[in-house]
Amino acid sequence: MESTASTGGAYGVQVLIAGRQKHWRDEVASQIRRAGYSATTVDSGVDAMTVLALGLPVDVLVTDISLKGELCSTKLVLEARALRPDLRIVFANEAPCDPLPEVIDEATGDVFVTNEVRNDAVASTVREALCTRN
Repeated sequence: MESTASTGGAYGVQVLIAGRQKHWRDEVASQIRRAGYSATTVDSGVDAMTVLALGLPVDVLVTDISLKGELCSTKLVLEARALRPDLRIVFANEAPCDPLPEVIDEATGDVFVTNEVRNDAVASTVREALCTRN
């Protein structure tokens, strides 16, 4: 797990980034830091769930939609939502891929999707997710 703090005007927003490819995690974390948020990166759904289960502060979970493994992106989102119902979730992927599973499509407006990783698209989507907080 790699954590990077950022100073600035984001009022301590914490973003957890889960993705299996290091270059993807690094790109997303860089965008998050440039936006003034703090980023913690993990390479699996299990590690992301561990961060959430430990009670560490997380405002937004960004996950690679193609995350595989014991706790794939869909299962991660379902488990994360069960543990933290108010957690904002962003699915990100480098190119359009399979549609979101129906269980995710039926979300209550707190799941956001971006099919663009470059050009600060993920940071923009995180900002949008944060704007929907109560």
